[in-house]
Amino acid sequence: MQVEVYFDILCPWCYIGKRRLTAALAGRMDAEVVWRSLELDPEGSRTAGPTAAEVIARYQSSPERAAARIRQIQSLGEAEGLRLDLHKARPVNSFDAHRLVRLGAAHELADEVLERLLYGYHTEGLDIASHQVLERLGAEAGLEPSAVRRTLEGTEFAEDVRADERSARERGVRGVPTLIVDGGTPASAVQDVEALRRLLGSRDPGPSTDS
Repeated sequence: MQVEVYFDILCPWCYIGKRRLTAALAGRMDAEVVWRSLELDPEGSRTAGPTAAEVIARYQSSPERAAARIRQIQSLGEAEGLRLDLHKARPVNSFDAHRLVRLGAAHELADEVLERLLYGYHTEGLDIASHQVLERLGAEAGLEPSAVRRTLEGTEFAEDVRADERSARERGVRGVPTLIVDGGTPASAVQDVEALRRLLGSRDPGPSTDS
């Protein structure tokens, strides 16, 4: 079974969805997860600006609604063991971060690289447009520093990211996180674990019987 997931590092729902998908796939040995790039803001600045909380507030009708929305996201993150600091994270251009995930995939480290980027951005408030930051995070995820540096200084994997984004448009994917199972119909990847299990055609493996 192939599970394709369209994501962007900037999206807190993607971090939540990744945790839920991991839980839904627990005990499954037949699933291949493929992370596909879809930038929320392809024209985003490479210089950090307002915080994620400030950006959310722009799209709410009142400060109270903005605060409630932020609390909702953080509460759902906490339920998955995540600390989403929307007052620290600052949206930036994520294109090079996506290329780094692609480099990770080439070395069978896509999940590790993506996890480190998500934690770095959403919890530590790191600037994921900075090559210096990306070099450090890539190395911490297990990539060779020289390979990370070479990738960031060049254009490697740029076309792969663009190809993912073209495929998203062709398949009717309009937001993240979205998953596609075995080439089927796009579905939200932020559903609860039981709903994801049903979507994946899997069953709860239940408690371990190991002694």
